[in-house]
Amino acid sequence: MSFHSSPVLRPMVSPPTLTPPWAATPESPPPAGFQDLSSPDLARSHPTTDLLDDITGRAKSLGRNAMSSKKKGCSKTKGHAKAALATAIFLLLFLKRFKQFMEWDSGSDLSGDEEGFLLNDGGPLPFPVDSLLQPAPCGFVVTDALEPDHPIIYVNSVFEMVTGYRAEEVLGRNCRFLQCRGPFAKRRHQLVDSSVVSEIRRCLEEGVEFQGELLNFRKDGSPLMNRLRLTPIYGDDEAITHVIGIQFFMEANLDLGPLPGASAKESAKLSDRFRSSLSSYLPVLDGDRNISRAVCGILQLSEEVLSLKILSRLTPRDIASVGSVCRRFYEITKNEDLWRIVCQNAWGSETTRVLQTVPGAKRLGWGRLARELTTLEAAAWRKVTVGGAVEPSRCNFSACAVGNRVVLFGGEGVNMQPMNDTFVLDLNSNNPEWQHFKVSSPPPGRWGHTLSCVNGSHLVVFGGCGRQGLLNDVFVLDLDAKHPAWREISSLAPPLPRSWHSSCTLDGTKLIVSGGCADSGVLLSDTFLLDLSMEKPVWREIPVTWTPPSRLGHTLSVYGGRKILMFGGLAKSGPLRFRSSDVFTMDLSEEEPCWRCVTGSGMPGAGNPGGIAPPPRLDHVAVSLPGGRILVFGGSVAGLHSASQLYILDPTDEKPTWRILNVPGRPPRFAWGHSTCVVGGTRAIVLGGQTGEEWMLSELHELSLASSVI
Repeated sequence: MSFHSSPVLRPMVSPPTLTPPWAATPESPPPAGFQDLSSPDLARSHPTTDLLDDITGRAKSLGRNAMSSKKKGCSKTKGHAKAALATAIFLLLFLKRFKQFMEWDSGSDLSGDEEGFLLNDGGPLPFPVDSLLQPAPCGFVVTDALEPDHPIIYVNSVFEMVTGYRAEEVLGRNCRFLQCRGPFAKRRHQLVDSSVVSEIRRCLEEGVEFQGELLNFRKDGSPLMNRLRLTPIYGDDEAITHVIGIQFFMEANLDLGPLPGASAKESAKLSDRFRSSLSSYLPVLDGDRNISRAVCGILQLSEEVLSLKILSRLTPRDIASVGSVCRRFYEITKNEDLWRIVCQNAWGSETTRVLQTVPGAKRLGWGRLARELTTLEAAAWRKVTVGGAVEPSRCNFSACAVGNRVVLFGGEGVNMQPMNDTFVLDLNSNNPEWQHFKVSSPPPGRWGHTLSCVNGSHLVVFGGCGRQGLLNDVFVLDLDAKHPAWREISSLAPPLPRSWHSSCTLDGTKLIVSGGCADSGVLLSDTFLLDLSMEKPVWREIPVTWTPPSRLGHTLSVYGGRKILMFGGLAKSGPLRFRSSDVFTMDLSEEEPCWRCVTGSGMPGAGNPGGIAPPPRLDHVAVSLPGGRILVFGGSVAGLHSASQLYILDPTDEKPTWRILNVPGRPPRFAWGHSTCVVGGTRAIVLGGQTGEEWMLSELHELSLASSVI
């Protein structure tokens, strides 16, 4: 059984535009029409709050059992608790969907008019709110539409009380068992209308809403008439992720006699309990409104429990959604410490640490920073003017970021002269300018190498092409040392000498190298790891049963902590070489890591299944964003020129989809051969590049991912 996050409610035809969940932000006032669900009066005026009360209690109960079982190593109970908590959060967000951005029309007739709840834009609510406000026992069922046969993932207490089935007996099963008389029946009862069953099946297959009546049976075999309403729930990719079933149970005037093996006393007892449940759900009249006796149980938890045990486990986007449920959640989600924990859980401690060094980040606030880095609403290009110069002029250098400093090393000078000097640009300075960094014992000159940052302020150079040919040496420089000096790392079992490879760092201590070009122009497909935290580092080739086609000029990015993503490059296809737009991923936290193809097929001209794929390219730029998304632009695309169109991919999605990101400002000119680095986690600095006529190292462009607050 699985639970899929971020469901959205959508009508079947011409959906109105809903205000995004970020509309209610920690620093903005509550939106117009904002209703406080934590208010006792309002909570009582909405019978739907008993659903949260029921499911929250279930999650808390399982959660306590999971904590008590943790020491015993019981994973099954913890899995149930996690599923229950996820379902509680799903319903919480569901309630937010129809509580948020609504206003109460006190003059409407709730018994038969869905227009009683209106969206702020005046459109009807895309969910049958009247179904949840009936003064009769309302069974509530949620099924997982992405799993085979629509397994049940949640039932409320009314369902259990009326049908006689406990939640643990039905979770993971299809709802059709209610069409069978008794728990041991194998076939649908002959009195169940098969035409209604066929209509339900058709509606589920076509993704449309169903309304109708169907004969069901309690666990003891007694008949029930179920007035059923099924509503599909759509995910962000427009696929149906869940189906919500609202069930109004009524006694069926059928005398089928007792179920074989069941006593008449048990049947009478269950029937009496059903009738008594009717009285508990009858409304208490207060003027023109129906007031339920239920109070939302989750709001009775302390702020510490809500923040540390529940909200801190959500994503930044879901925290913003929860913040618009009611005034109490709105106030809780204004807490900067909560936002910092949420960001750290979502993005990792290293990314969070880097973001703390961003000038003005404290004034910007974690809540706003999370919103802008998630939505990229503030992303913009701008051209940066800096002083100084990198002399002599060069190309094919490598650059990386150390805190808020950009470091450039090596490159190809005039007449293919390999360079070995180091330049630093401090972007924290009031007047940033390139400065030649004086350092002793520089490595041999090279170009086509990689430069990476590890352990905070240490630079690592690997490979490239020098005067004597291809290299596979490793040099490290501590940029903050009192007397900075390059030192060579003597490592065992090094990879083949190469250039135009790709590299990235993992956990701040490990260097990963992939592919490139070896002697005689042979393309490589291997992947090596070097742990620089060891006293005597040893190269280790990552063993895999299958590798992507050999390539050079590709990019390697880290996401999700210990996962790497390979994109593009000049790839080998039989005896030929073609530019590639393939995406491959590998999870290094697995015991036996393996490459997986995400998009593309490795063949020239292959299409990508999701979205508008970037044209095949090499020598491009890939930027890892907080949250695991990868941003790609530039590169050599079927010639010397390529538009600086931005493409973004989230490899953590179930079905990763490329999409174009339109960003205002002045992007780099049509060029390839850029070098880039992310500074402070919020700025991608792009330098260098060639138009086919000249190299433009003097041009610097910045892609700002968040607002600049200094």
